[in-house]
Amino acid sequence: MKNVIYLGGGCFWGVEKYLQGIKGIDATFVGYANGDNPMTTYKQVCAGSGHAEVVKVEYGDEISLSTILDFFVEVINPFSINKQGNDIGVQYRTGIYFEDENLGNQAKTWLANFQKSVDKPIAIECKVLEHFCMAEPEHQKYLDNNPNGYCHIPKSMFEYAVKKSHDV
Repeated sequence: MKNVIYLGGGCFWGVEKYLQGIKGIDATFVGYANGDNPMTTYKQVCAGSGHAEVVKVEYGDEISLSTILDFFVEVINPFSINKQGNDIGVQYRTGIYFEDENLGNQAKTWLANFQKSVDKPIAIECKVLEHFCMAEPEHQKYLDNNPNGYCHIPKSMFEYAVKKSHDV
């Protein structure tokens, strides 16, 4: 059975590269979610469409949502509002978006437990997915196609995700 969750963690190029290396994640795609319109473009997102840059994550029973979220929180600043690394704007907000109510409940439970483990308020929103659309082809697997492209996530974290997820 395929599960699908959408994760916003700043610029989607690095988040996708990081997540695609995790054992148990079957596929990743970048796109835009929870903005004002059903369809948008990168240019419109940058101009303030209200969408978040997200990674659509498809996974099976080999990995749990809580494990994916444990990995996810290692490459974001969960306390930052509309900013990750040098990227600033509403499109760079952190979020967990879901279509399946069960996955939404799992994400909310994980967030509540994570909040108990830290001493400041987290800024990760958790909402029903609205208005998702795929990003343009040049944004898909961007860092695979442009290995020296900009990324707010250190390249060492990509190797870390592969190694750690295979050691579990």
